[in-house]
Amino acid sequence: MKAIILKEYGLPNVLEIGEVEKPQPEEDEVLVKIHSTAINDWDWGLVRGKPFIIRMIYGLKKPKIKIPGVDISGKVEAVGEKVNSVKVGDEIYCDLSEGNFGGFAEYVCVPEKTIYKKPAGISFNDASALPHAGLLALQGFLEGKLKDGQDILINGAGGGVGTLGIQILKSYNVKVTGVDNGEKLDLMKSLGYDYVMDYKKVDFTNTGEKYDLILDTKSNRSAFKYARSLKKMEPTLQLEDR
Repeated sequence: MKAIILKEYGLPNVLEIGEVEKPQPEEDEVLVKIHSTAINDWDWGLVRGKPFIIRMIYGLKKPKIKIPGVDISGKVEAVGEKVNSVKVGDEIYCDLSEGNFGGFAEYVCVPEKTIYKKPAGISFNDASALPHAGLLALQGFLEGKLKDGQDILINGAGGGVGTLGIQILKSYNVKVTGVDNGEKLDLMKSLGYDYVMDYKKVDFTNTGEKYDLILDTKSNRSAFKYARSLKKMEPTLQLEDR
């Protein structure tokens, strides 16, 4: 099968398109024929080997991961003997970041426990963009005890986490401020952000505004700066069921 192969850290020109052996599923795995894959920070970080924590996890000098790609959607091609939640022909999507990546290829083997059936009304392209960024947004809101009436800020609002996160937030009665570069502000407004800021012109930690929850995807300020932009959280706040 064809795959995009990573042999060394560097810029995108270190990637090669080549032939590799088609994988075969273990007893608890599913072989997926990939229809669509998304590119995100995991992949960019793995290719560059930056930040340094990437090398600590995936190899100091050379990457242990040979085929990048963490978000995929596709069809089940074969199933292992112990797989019972899906069958051949089912349309699925999943996040490969807890395994050996492998999404930039024609086929990949995935543990059964990590796959989800794709809703019929969602395209393969849309489904492949959901797993990693969407779950990061949801985790942030769960940890932040999201509820109606809050003022929320997303730093890096025009990326995957922010563009999916705002869609989750629109089911709540909240006010949402998005921070990103000026080129993304129109997109952010169209997605439903109440207020938008160009980080090159405004440092939101210096405006005096305070928020109930800050979902940060950039980590480009000190914890102290974030803290002074947060309201004091009441210990009794609970996440409302939806």
